[in-house]
Amino acid sequence: MNLTQKILKEHLVEGEMVQGKEVGIKIDQVLTQDATGTMAFLEFEALNMPSIHAELVVSYVDHNMLQTDFKNPDDHIFLQTAASKFGAYFSKPGNGICHQVHLERFSAPGKTLLGSDSHTPTCGGMSSLAIGAGGLDIALAMGGGAYYFPMPQIIGVKLTGKLSDWVTAKDVILEMNRRVTVKGGKGKIFEYFGPGVATLSVPERSTITNMGAELGATTSIFPSDEMTLKYLKMQGREEVYKSLSADSESDYDSIIEINLSELEPLIAKPHSPDNVVPIKEVAGIKVDQVIIGSCTNSSFRDLMSVASILKGKKVASGVSFAVVPGSKQVYEQIARNGALADLIAAGARILESACGPCIGMGQVPRSGGVSVRSFNRNFKGRCGSTDAGVYLSSPEVCAACALTGVITDPRDLSVYTEIQWPAKLEIDDSMILKPSSDPENVEIIKGPNIKSLPEMKPLQNTISKEVLLKVGDNITTDHIMPAGAEILPLRSNIPEISKYTYRIIDKEFPQRCLEKGGGIIIGGENYGQGSSREHAAIAPLYLGIRAKIVKSYARIHLQNLINWGILPLEFVNPVDYDKIDQGDELELVDILNSLKHGKPVKVKNVTKNYEFEAKYTLSKRDIDTLIVGGSINYVKTMQTQKITA
Repeated sequence: MNLTQKILKEHLVEGEMVQGKEVGIKIDQVLTQDATGTMAFLEFEALNMPSIHAELVVSYVDHNMLQTDFKNPDDHIFLQTAASKFGAYFSKPGNGICHQVHLERFSAPGKTLLGSDSHTPTCGGMSSLAIGAGGLDIALAMGGGAYYFPMPQIIGVKLTGKLSDWVTAKDVILEMNRRVTVKGGKGKIFEYFGPGVATLSVPERSTITNMGAELGATTSIFPSDEMTLKYLKMQGREEVYKSLSADSESDYDSIIEINLSELEPLIAKPHSPDNVVPIKEVAGIKVDQVIIGSCTNSSFRDLMSVASILKGKKVASGVSFAVVPGSKQVYEQIARNGALADLIAAGARILESACGPCIGMGQVPRSGGVSVRSFNRNFKGRCGSTDAGVYLSSPEVCAACALTGVITDPRDLSVYTEIQWPAKLEIDDSMILKPSSDPENVEIIKGPNIKSLPEMKPLQNTISKEVLLKVGDNITTDHIMPAGAEILPLRSNIPEISKYTYRIIDKEFPQRCLEKGGGIIIGGENYGQGSSREHAAIAPLYLGIRAKIVKSYARIHLQNLINWGILPLEFVNPVDYDKIDQGDELELVDILNSLKHGKPVKVKNVTKNYEFEAKYTLSKRDIDTLIVGGSINYVKTMQTQKITA
């Protein structure tokens, strides 16, 4: 077997490991972050479960860090008290980005990890089967429930050779994005193997698995080897080490080969992570802003490399330059060894250890500006500005751009410096709070911004509604439910955050939904790619959207729609997409009977007087969930049936 199959087999609780068939696996570890975690804990509470049953749950605060009013602090104290009462660890604001901290302090080879963030696969660099999911799936996993998904293809990525000077792990995953594209990884897990793996440290591997999310993949994973043990020893956690790898090359569904020695510095142009070209093709473009950080590239190794490049030099006068340490551990380490002073002396603005600019939380580029970032996504509007151009590249490229003021190939810089890791890092877990030993006496504190969950109603047999919005291919969850400093604090207030639904595409959409009493959305390929945010399902549900018909869905968004009782249909014939216009009235008939018997749903375009069929990719459990109105209703129904039995 390959490594993925070995971990799945050990954790399999339901289903067959046959491609396309649904499997249910036991989840060892769960992580949440505050932008999605507030809803996850509200959902856990709604499931009427008194305590957490997963092996480990950690609630992180790393997204909504700005405290311009009471909303974010209220969410933080809710998360802290809920974690303490239900049995989760709580990582305080300032302790770092969830993926970086989890990699450092909790991830372990062979463990399954489910996280309420699409970049949870970061811990695949530690040989953990780490998968991003929506909040309801997280709540169920916290309660000890299995996580269900279609058995993916396992694609082997064979790495040979060794990275040349100035070529980095970021260039490996940019090359993967160039080859595979943002929708090419759907229904796949990418498992890295080969002699080149041994040349990459755990943080470098995690950069690669982190941006595997941009391929649309279920997850990505590396073997566990001597490099893994070396990293765990630095963290003082070598007791969790185990050696893990695939049995042979023949165990993969297909293989992609990358010779690390042949790679060169790459960059993703606006506005997609797969719009990748060699750096030399865009060299010379004027740069207004450079930011180094995010869960992709904020490790000790990354910041030490940048500090070595900038030492004794000054950032170009026309560049706004910021650095985001990924964790308190990284921040403290570069402060102790002097690298932080080198960054500050060069002209860097040091931001707190958080997601920050990656989700549009501050550091918005100027109007029409060019920003080069070591981040993972450059979707239009994600940075907080719809007319700025965001480029994605390695920390080394970012440092070169900051020095010169234009997009620059780092190979044009001075002599390359090899980064030396310390034998052991300074470990301080004082900002990770343990759950209470007396949970019955812990009061969960809810501020006025925390509202109840929207009502989840059983699926109707007939839906007759107007098409309120028609969109194209590769619509992201950022399009559906934007992030940013204005909107993120409303994550626990669905009535308010729903007012921003589809704001980037159509500001009138929320009001139109309310005036029409809800409706239907039509979309193209890879609908709902990007972030795991379930608000891209919850807010449309609150506005009255009960069905979507698209050409194809991204994995996490599809599951979020099911969890929240929105019927996710796909065109049988893509030509039918072209025939529909916004404003057409559609009638979906005999829905329940069609779902129960596995038949396509018949759709009549009342406005244009023709009929077509819509299919679906749903398991029996998915169908049962939709019929009762979503996962919370489904779990409660199952609990009632057990009690009755």
